[in-house]
Amino acid sequence: MEKNLTYEKAIKRLEQIVAKIENGEMDVDALASSLKEAKDLAEFCKEKLTKVENEVKDCLNL
Repeated sequence: MEKNLTYEKAIKRLEQIVAKIENGEMDVDALASSLKEAKDLAEFCKEKLTKVENEVKDCLNL
């Protein structure tokens, strides 16, 4: 995964992967690796959102 990956970049890449799958642009050989990449990106996004949620909760509990 990209070293300087941001939430926005991860979401954009996920959208690209989904669009290719939905449009039938992805061949079977690329499907497995793209699904793994999508899984990793989704986990990255979930971690980012959880971190931000916790930071907001901490700020509100001051």
